[in-house]
Amino acid sequence: MKDSLGALLVDDEPPALRRLQRLIDEVEGCHVVGLCSDSASVLTACGELEPDLVFLDVEMPGLGGLALARELGRLDPCPAVVFVTAFERYAVDAFDLEAVDYLVKPVRRERLIRALARVRSERPGVDRAAPALGVRLGDRLTMLPLSEIRVLVAEDKYTCVHHAGGTHLLEDSLVNLEQRFPHRFLRVHRNALVSRMHLRGLFRDAAGRDCVEVADVECTPEVSRRNLAGVRRQLKQMGKER
Repeated sequence: MKDSLGALLVDDEPPALRRLQRLIDEVEGCHVVGLCSDSASVLTACGELEPDLVFLDVEMPGLGGLALARELGRLDPCPAVVFVTAFERYAVDAFDLEAVDYLVKPVRRERLIRALARVRSERPGVDRAAPALGVRLGDRLTMLPLSEIRVLVAEDKYTCVHHAGGTHLLEDSLVNLEQRFPHRFLRVHRNALVSRMHLRGLFRDAAGRDCVEVADVECTPEVSRRNLAGVRRQLKQMGKER
């Protein structure tokens, strides 16, 4: 099982290549296997290096990034594609080509982490490592496997991730996480999701609020009235309502 994604970086501007390489060197879960400054060398590099993903500039001399992505899609194994460009107007075409993500220059480190997390979670055939999310602890960015996440709570512009080892911050919305992983997380409140497999009980606190108990964490999110029936159904399926 691979612990780190191998990335091929493609851009006809050397400063952009160097900057993206530095960003990748600063995060866990990905390493650079090669650099290409022209589209003609990309297919050959993929055949020799077999990268898990390709960070691909859209506007390049010769075969453009969109056309090149179509060629990459015919490879076996087929690498995931993350477009990197200064132009947002290509976003629709990029996702029509089943690109995993679309990054706008200058790429931010936090945004890069989210793209890597999507490669892991949405392209399991490319990377067989466990699906993970890119999370922050202070200035450190890392990949946290979904299997370790117990509770997700919305806090201002961040989502607080509760897991057995503590808490991290995530720059992603609960709505997006719920839509991406509906079989893994259960909505209990407008500001909270919990891991279905780690749900342990439903109880009423001293203030008369319905709350859930979740394995391995002290966080006990309140359950809203509209989500109470769904929580009861999940617990009944698991035989753990008390």
